[in-house]
Amino acid sequence: MLEDEKLPFTSHLEELRKRLITVFIAIGVGFVVAFGFKERLFKILVQPLIEVMKEGETLIYTGLPEAFFTYLKVAFLTGLIVASPIILYQFWMFVAPGLYKNERRLMMPIVLLSSFFFIGGALFGYFIVFPWGFKFFLGFATDTIRPLPSMKEYFGFSAKLLLAFGLVFELPLVLTFLAKLGIVSVEFLKKNRKYALLLFFAGAAILTPPDVITQVMMALPLMVLYEISIIGARIFGKKKETRKEAEPEAG
Repeated sequence: MLEDEKLPFTSHLEELRKRLITVFIAIGVGFVVAFGFKERLFKILVQPLIEVMKEGETLIYTGLPEAFFTYLKVAFLTGLIVASPIILYQFWMFVAPGLYKNERRLMMPIVLLSSFFFIGGALFGYFIVFPWGFKFFLGFATDTIRPLPSMKEYFGFSAKLLLAFGLVFELPLVLTFLAKLGIVSVEFLKKNRKYALLLFFAGAAILTPPDVITQVMMALPLMVLYEISIIGARIFGKKKETRKEAEPEAG
């Protein structure tokens, strides 16, 4: 009897192991391919900063292995982003056995939308936030103070922002999915809008550098995404409504 009870748990761990192996292989393949284009990829990553720097200014590296390890990190980040659809697919497929059949049908659209929102958030950070943020930081330079950003510092800064924007742009999908499961409702989201706004600014202050511009540029899209989540909950969150309508009939 004990062995039978342990089987579901052990099979669950086996499933998790297979999913993780697939994820690691996907990231590894993406990393190997990206490493062959490491200089070009880093040039693309640093382009928003180069465009707002003065003529003749460049990035530097202060340690002998710094450039090499930065290129490794760039290749890994690229591999992670490229493999993100596979990572998200493995995650949702791991969760799928605990869902109903009608909920499992949503897995593929959710994977596609997850990838879309994640990449969209990263692109928003790259094309919108980076130019404004870098211009703000370089504005502190004077005749006696010259910025000398290093490769390591820039990568850490930009990678954190790209991943942060990619993750926060998943908000509409997460809330709509919770509404579909009946965990949240349109009324709940509307009622707690002001608390969500407070959390957005607090989260932006944690995830972004300590400057008002970058924090606001993360919090404002979150406010818009929250409103999109309410629309999504209204359209797709029918499970809870169906139950409410079914209760009087059962009585």
